[in-house]
Amino acid sequence: MKTCRLVRALLAFLVLTSAPFAVADGTAVVLDLDGAIGVATAEFIISGIEEAEEREATLVIIRMDTPGGLVNSMRDIISAILGSDVPVVTYVSPAGARADSAGTYILLASHIAAMAPTTHLGAATPVSLGGGDVGDDGKSGSDKDADSDSDLASDEDKKAPPSGSAMERKVMNDAISYIRGLAEAHGRNADWAEKAVTEAATLTASEALEMNVIDVIAVDQAELLQKLNGRELKVNNRSVTLDTEALLIEKKEPGWRIKFLSTIANPEILLILIMVGVYGLWFEGSSPGAVLPGVVGVICLLLAAYALQVLPINFAGLALMIVGIVLIVAEAFVPSFGALGVGGIAAFIFGSIMMFDSGIPGFGISIAFVVGFAVVAGLLLLWMISYLVKLRRRGAVTGKESILASTAVAMESFAGAGRVWLEGAPWAAVSKVPIEKDQRVTVTAIDGLTLEVEPASDSGAAETEHKT
Repeated sequence: MKTCRLVRALLAFLVLTSAPFAVADGTAVVLDLDGAIGVATAEFIISGIEEAEEREATLVIIRMDTPGGLVNSMRDIISAILGSDVPVVTYVSPAGARADSAGTYILLASHIAAMAPTTHLGAATPVSLGGGDVGDDGKSGSDKDADSDSDLASDEDKKAPPSGSAMERKVMNDAISYIRGLAEAHGRNADWAEKAVTEAATLTASEALEMNVIDVIAVDQAELLQKLNGRELKVNNRSVTLDTEALLIEKKEPGWRIKFLSTIANPEILLILIMVGVYGLWFEGSSPGAVLPGVVGVICLLLAAYALQVLPINFAGLALMIVGIVLIVAEAFVPSFGALGVGGIAAFIFGSIMMFDSGIPGFGISIAFVVGFAVVAGLLLLWMISYLVKLRRRGAVTGKESILASTAVAMESFAGAGRVWLEGAPWAAVSKVPIEKDQRVTVTAIDGLTLEVEPASDSGAAETEHKT
C-alpha cells in the first residue's frame, strides 16, 4: 500500500513538473530609441521585445526621442508591439524629447503611452521619397505604393488638402486608417490622431493627456513605474494587472552589429564609403599588384550598396552621383588636365544633395559636410592629376621603351659589331660608324638582344665603371 502511494505521488510530481506554466521574472526591459527610425533601429527594438517575451519579463519600456523615420521600419516595430505578450510602454523622454512623425504611430500603438513634461508628439503627415507631401497638388508627389519606403513628415506646417493624385489620396487614406486603428485599439483619441496626419497637428505632453492621446505624464522612469503600478490593461485579448513596485530595471544595449549597421546607414558615411571605394579601385587599376587599395575599395563599395538599400534616396540624385563617379574614373584613364575630374566632382556633390533631399526626418545631409567633402575630393583630384603628369614626364622605366635613346659606353673599339655597357650589363651592339673604346653611344633601336647604336652628341672618352 505504501509503495502504491509512493508511486502515485511520484507520478503526480512528474505531471506537475512537466506541465508548462509561466512565471514573470519581475524585470522591466528598457530599450532606447534615439534618432531616426531605420532598419537597424527596428531590428534592435524588435529583438528587445522578443527577448523580453522569451524571458517572460513584466514590462518593456521604449524610451523614445525621434524625429520620425521610414514607414516600413515603423510598421515592423508596431507589429512587434501589437503581437507582444509582454506589455509595452513607450515613454517620450527626457525633457525636450519628441515623438514626431513615425514616433507618434509607435506611441499610439503601445499598451501604455507616456510622456515627460516639455515633450511633444504629432506631425505625422506622410511624405513621398521625392520630397513632396502626399496631399500636395501633384507637382512633387511620388507614385510609390502606400507600403513603400516613404516617410512621415515632421514639419507641423505641412497640410494635406483632399486634392491630389489617386496614389497620393491612397497613401493619405491608408495613413489615416492606420493611425485611427492604433488609437482606437487602446481607447485613445482617434479624431486627434487623424488630425496629426491630415493637418500635421502637434501636442505638448499636458495637452496630450488632457485630450486622451496619452495615458501618463511622468518626470522620470521611477515616477512612471510608480504611476503604472496596479494599472489594468489588455494585452493580446487578456487582462493584465501591472505590478511595478519591485521591478528589476534592465537596460538593453544594442550589439556591435546594430551599431555597425546604424553607422553605415548614414548619408554622410555613405558618401565617404563611395568615394573611398572609387579611389581605392582607381589606385589599384593604376598600380596593379598593390592589392590593399583594391580590397578596401571593393569592401567600401559593398557596404555602400547595403546602405543604399536601407536609406531613402532620390534616384535622380543617385543617377547624377553615378555620372560623377564615371567622370572621375575617366580622368584617370583619359587625362584631361582636370576637366573631367572637376565635372565629376560637381556632379557627385550635386547628386549627393539631391539624393538625400527627400524631406525625411533624420535622413538629410549637412551642407557643411558636402562643402568639406567637395574640398577633400578636389584635393585628391589635384594629387591624382599631378601624379599622372609626373608619370608622363618620367617616361618608361622598364621594357624596350626604357632602353631606347639611353646612353651606353663602348667596352671595346669596333666597326660594325661589338659590345657596350648599359645599365650594369654588357650588351651586343652594332654601329654603322666606327666606335672607340669608352666612347659614349646612344641606343637608336633594338633587334632582339642586339642594340643599334650611334655616337652620342657629346661623344668622347668617358670614365666608366665597367670591366673590359
